[in-house]
Amino acid sequence: MKHLQRPVRRGVLVVHVVASAGWLGLTLGLLALALTAFTTGAPSVVEASYRSMKVFTDWLVLPIALATLLSGLVLSLGTPWGLARHRWVVTKFWLTLATSVASVLLLRPGVDSAAAAAASGRSVLEPRDLVMGPVVSLAAYVFMTALSVLKPWGPTRRGRRLRSASHEASGSRKGLDARSVRRTA
Repeated sequence: MKHLQRPVRRGVLVVHVVASAGWLGLTLGLLALALTAFTTGAPSVVEASYRSMKVFTDWLVLPIALATLLSGLVLSLGTPWGLARHRWVVTKFWLTLATSVASVLLLRPGVDSAAAAAASGRSVLEPRDLVMGPVVSLAAYVFMTALSVLKPWGPTRRGRRLRSASHEASGSRKGLDARSVRRTA
């Protein structure tokens, strides 16, 4: 894939950072609400917490997860970092995909059932699960942020192969350029 032009790349990068920060903030909010519901004894507070979590999971989780995933994919494919050239990029992609799927398939249904149970006056079966989901997500997002900043582990096997092929190609072009300069001198 051809690399993105600088203004486009910067725009996509802004979208990615904003979506990622939004997802991190959303997760902190979900964690605060889940902890509130878990630790309080007041049924009205429990219901309000789970109903608030439901609003967040119904309206924000999927769009923010998709914005983060898609903008990260565009950045990886449209920049020299590539999707499969560096281990940290591959790790971030798979973690983002896993947390997106877990948010939609595990967190949302759990929050939905907790909100329904609290609204009907029943107790929530596994309130710890609603705390642990955001805790695990938060740990994953902080780890992915560290990967973005530190860029550890170096290139993948494919990345090393592409890099050596690129160096060989640029070296052979330089050699041709030097020979043609010597011939014309």
